[in-house]
Amino acid sequence: MQFCANKLDKKDFFGKSDPFLVFYRSNEDGSFTICHKTEVVKNTLNPVWQAFKISVRALCNGDYDRTIKVEVYDWDRDGSHDFIGEFTTSYRELSRGQSQFNVYEVVNPKKKGKKKKYINSGTVTLLSFLVETEVSFLDYIKGGTQINFTVAIDFTASNGNPAQPTSLHYMNPYQLNAYGMALKAVGEIVQDYDSDKMFPALGFGAKLPPDGRISHEFALNGNPQNPYCDGIEGVMEAYYRSLKSVQLYGPTNFAPVINHVARYASSVKDGSQYFVLLIVTDGVISDMAQTKESIVNASKLPMSIIIVGVGPAEFDAMIELDGDDVRVSSRGKYAERDIVQFVPFRDYIDRSGNHILSMARLAKDVLAEIPEQFLSYMRARGIKPSPAPPPYTPPTHVLQTQI
Repeated sequence: MQFCANKLDKKDFFGKSDPFLVFYRSNEDGSFTICHKTEVVKNTLNPVWQAFKISVRALCNGDYDRTIKVEVYDWDRDGSHDFIGEFTTSYRELSRGQSQFNVYEVVNPKKKGKKKKYINSGTVTLLSFLVETEVSFLDYIKGGTQINFTVAIDFTASNGNPAQPTSLHYMNPYQLNAYGMALKAVGEIVQDYDSDKMFPALGFGAKLPPDGRISHEFALNGNPQNPYCDGIEGVMEAYYRSLKSVQLYGPTNFAPVINHVARYASSVKDGSQYFVLLIVTDGVISDMAQTKESIVNASKLPMSIIIVGVGPAEFDAMIELDGDDVRVSSRGKYAERDIVQFVPFRDYIDRSGNHILSMARLAKDVLAEIPEQFLSYMRARGIKPSPAPPPYTPPTHVLQTQI
């Protein structure tokens, strides 16, 4: 909404008034709660305030006919702002937009009581009114947007020899290692949003059989043409199989797996698909500059990156990639939006042994930023959710009556 005023009362001894508006929502018990204050426009009796946004809930609790009270004040430096006058309206009146109905007389009841000839203390006019429906992540999911989930696992030597119990990749026959726990916790949540439950699973930083070439994006199932695994269980099986066949090596390069997913994401920018890459790593990164470049480029695409850091390392580089405090940049170009969420796995190892609870907390925090990142892409591209299909109703069987 945007408002202006005309011929407000002059309240200051020197100069004119410094007017601002205060909006109040009325409550069930007849009291009023402040819900918005405009900025102060200095030294004028005919101010034009800046347009502002407010939720319908805050303005009138969703009740279109509920009273909205607006007070007009003259700002004073010492905080004893002078009351100029007030008027009331409602969402329904405001929603008519700019018209003769939305010109309000500003009345000061004290002046009205004292002076016979008093008409008003000026007028406030609605200049524009626009209402938008806020759409949610689930509106897109219901409308058929597909979430594609890709897993990338760090197979570098810094993780330790998988045959040793100290290794983050230790193949313990009795319980999951840190990589397995992180994959399962996050994957089991994400797979509910992925309709075909087929996940491409990649590894990086290992020497591959038979010739020992180093790869930074190999298929865990050994099939580069079809790296898809069936469900999280399929990913886990492929992960354990890879551990037996590849040699952990290095360096730790993230850029190739990010670019791998970005290639797919760049081919569907119409909002019908969104890509989430989960990187599980011990956090010792070798290609920081290239990774930043990849993230800046990927921030224009329908994708998000989740990094789960396992093990005891300092994760300073991962925190920098997260971009919550400072947006990631590369060669002077900043990421269009924040697409990386980093969480350290060690914060979720429950000392008391309540494993299920700590894994639920991990999944919640890992996925916390995805809906907002998803919406920021859709909003920036002006993509609206498709209408949800009608709910399924089973066909009614007409009973054949015997003749």
